[in-house]
Amino acid sequence: MDAEGPPTLCDLCLAQVCQSLSSLCSMRADGSMSLIWAPVFPQETADQLLNHMAAKEILNDTTVGIFRSCKELRLRRASIQSCPLSAEAFRLALCPHRLLELDASWVSGGLTGADIVSGLASNPECRSSLQRLSLSGLRLDWESLEANGGIHVGFSSLRGLRMLNLANTDLNDAALEDICNLPHLETLDISCSAISKLTALLECKNTLRSLIAHRQRHLDMSPAQLLFVFSQLHALKHLDFSEHHFSVDDSDGRDGDETVRQLLEGSPQVLPSLVSLDISGRKRISEAAIRSFVESRSGLVFLGLLATGVSSCDFFSTQKSLKVTGEADENQVCEALRRYRDRECFIREALVHLYSLTTDTDKPQPDVLKLVVSGMQRHPTSLHIHLVATACVFNLTTQDLAQAMPISLLSSTVTQLLNTMKNFPNHQQVQKNCLLALCSDYILQEVPFDKYLAAMLVINWLSSHEDPTLQRMAVAVISILVAKLSTEEMAQFSKDIFIMKQLLAIVQQKAMVGVVDSTLKFALSALWNLTDEMPVAARNFIECRGLELYEEVLESYYTEPSIQQKVLGLLNNIAEVEELQADLMEEDILEHILSLLQDSQVDVGVRYFAGGILAHLASRPDAWTLENELRSTVLKQLHDSIMTWTHLEREMVSYRSFHPFCPLLQTCQPAGVQLWAVWAIHLVCTQNTSHYSSMLEKEGLTELLKALAAHPSTHSDIKGLSDSVLSMVEQHQIHAGAFNNQTAPQCS
Repeated sequence: MDAEGPPTLCDLCLAQVCQSLSSLCSMRADGSMSLIWAPVFPQETADQLLNHMAAKEILNDTTVGIFRSCKELRLRRASIQSCPLSAEAFRLALCPHRLLELDASWVSGGLTGADIVSGLASNPECRSSLQRLSLSGLRLDWESLEANGGIHVGFSSLRGLRMLNLANTDLNDAALEDICNLPHLETLDISCSAISKLTALLECKNTLRSLIAHRQRHLDMSPAQLLFVFSQLHALKHLDFSEHHFSVDDSDGRDGDETVRQLLEGSPQVLPSLVSLDISGRKRISEAAIRSFVESRSGLVFLGLLATGVSSCDFFSTQKSLKVTGEADENQVCEALRRYRDRECFIREALVHLYSLTTDTDKPQPDVLKLVVSGMQRHPTSLHIHLVATACVFNLTTQDLAQAMPISLLSSTVTQLLNTMKNFPNHQQVQKNCLLALCSDYILQEVPFDKYLAAMLVINWLSSHEDPTLQRMAVAVISILVAKLSTEEMAQFSKDIFIMKQLLAIVQQKAMVGVVDSTLKFALSALWNLTDEMPVAARNFIECRGLELYEEVLESYYTEPSIQQKVLGLLNNIAEVEELQADLMEEDILEHILSLLQDSQVDVGVRYFAGGILAHLASRPDAWTLENELRSTVLKQLHDSIMTWTHLEREMVSYRSFHPFCPLLQTCQPAGVQLWAVWAIHLVCTQNTSHYSSMLEKEGLTELLKALAAHPSTHSDIKGLSDSVLSMVEQHQIHAGAFNNQTAPQCS
C-alpha cells in the first residue's frame, strides 16, 4: 500500500475547481476571471485554492481575478510563489484582503518588491495584520515606482511584520535601516543581498530572534565590527552566517571567515542563548573551536558545518540532541538536503556525498529519495545538481529497491527524470543517468507517468548515440513503453517515420553481423508493438524497406525461434491491413512462411504466427494475386498443421482487440482460416480468461462464435474449439455475477 495514502477529498475538490475554472467563471472587461457564483468558502479553503492554482502553474493575471471577491474568498495566508503576475493584477486581487502571510518569492510578470509593499500598505488592515512577507528573488526597485508617480512607502509602514525574507534581492543599506525600525521584527533573511553594513540591526536588537545572512559578499566591516553587532543582538537565537562553498576567489569572504573563527574561539558571553548556528562553507575552522563553542552553549540544537571539513569530528557522536549538516554520514547529508533546499551550492555538495554513501545501498530509503527529487524540482536549470541527483536516483531505485517505495513517490521521481531529460537534451551523462534509472521493469510496468513523453525522449536520445550498452537500455525502455501507450498515443507515436527508421536501423545493424542479443530482440519487439493495429506505422514500415530487411532476417535466423516469432508477429500486423496485403503477395516470402508452418520441428510459436499471416492473406480470394494452387495448399496446410499444435502454457501474444479476427470468423471462410482464428482466441482465453472473455463480449465476437458453432458446414474441429471458448465465457460470467452479488450493498 502507498505509504503516502490517497489524496484528501478537499484536494480532489480543489483540483476539480482548478480544472473547471473556465466553465465556472465569466470574463471581466479587463480580461480577468470572475466566479459566476460561489458560496462563502471556509477561510482556510480559500488559501488552499490559491496555493493549488499556484502549484499547478495556472495562477496568472487572468485567473487571479477570482480573488477580487473578498467576501466569498477570504485570503489570509497567500502564496503566489513563481507566478506571472503584474502589479495591477496583484493590487486588485490580493491587496484588499486582510493578509497574515504572503509568499511572493520569485514572482515574474513585472511585479517588483516596491509594487508589493506599496500595494499592501494601501490597505490599512494589512498594515497591521501582515506578519510574514517573503520577497526572495525579486527586484525591490523603489526608483521605478517613484518614477511612475508612486509614493515611496517603506517596509516600516507594515507595522505588524514579524518575519521578512529579502534573500536574493537588491536590498541596500538604506532599506535595511528602514526595516530595522519595525517594532516586532523577529526573523530577517538578507542572504545574497547588496548590504555593506549590518550596524542597522542594532535598532532591533531586542526583538530579532533569527538572522539569516548567507553569502554576504558586499559586506564592508571588519571582524571586530561584525562581532560587536552580533554580541549586541541580545534576543538572537538563530544565526546563519554561511558562505557559498564554490568561491571563485579564495580571498572572498575572508573577513567573514575570520569573524566566524573569533566567534567560535571567543567568549561564551557572545550570543550565549544561541540555539542554532550555520557556518557551512566557511574556511579555517578547527575541531577544537567547534567543541569549545558547543560545550559552552548547552541550548544549541543545530550546527551547520557542510563544506567546512570539520563535520566528522568525533565529538558529535556524544551530542545526541545536536543536529548537524555535513558530509560525515547520511544523517548529516540528509539534514543538509532538508535545510538548504534553496541553496544550489549546498544541495550540490550534499548530493555529491549522498551519491558516495548510497552506491552500495541495499535498504529502501523513500525519505532520502524524496529529498533528492525535491532538490531537482527546486533547481530545474542547475546542470550540476541534476548530474549528481540523477545518479543518486539510480542508486536509490536500482535492483529491488524501487518495489519498496510508495508508488506516488516513484511517479513524481520518474516525472522529474523526464523533465531533466527535456531540460538537458545534449548532456550525455545526465541522459545516461536518467536512462539507467528508467531501465527498471518494475518502474516501466507498474508506475504511472507520461509514457508517451518518455518514449519520445528516449527515441530522440537514441538517434544521436551508439554506445552499445546504452543503446540496449534505450531500446528495452522503448519496447516496454510502446506496449503501454493508449490507442490515441500509439496512433500519434506511429505517425513519426523517423521512429521507424531508428528502430529498423538497429535491426539492420545487428542483422549484418548475425548477432543475437537483447538489443535486437527489444528492437524487434518495439517494432511489433508499434505496428499493432496501426496501419500508418505498418505503411511506414513498408516504405522504409522493412519487408526486405525482415525477409533477410527470417532466412538468417532460421534456428532462432525468439527472433522469428517477433518478425512474423509484425508481418501478422501488416497482413491484418487489407490495403497492405498486396505488399506481402510475393511467392518467395510466402513459400518460406508456408515452410515454417509445415515444419513440425519448428517451435509452435513460430508456426502460430506463420499461420496467422497465411490465414489473413488467404481469407480474401479476390485479393489473392498468386497461383490459386498455392492458396489451396495454404488452406490445407493451415488445417493440418494447427491440429498438431500442442497447447502453450507460456503467454506468447496479447491482443489490443479482436477486431482483426472478425473477417476470419465468418461462416463463409475456408476451414483453415476459421480454425486459426478460433485456435488463437482459445489460446489467449485459456491464459487470461477474465480479460479476454470481457473483450469477446464487448466486441461482439461471442455472437460470431455462436454462429460458427451452429452453422451446418462448420468443421467439427472448429465447432469443438468454439464451444470451448463459449463455455469459458459463460463460466466467467457466472463467476463475475456471483462475485457482484456477494459484494453488493445490502438493504436489510
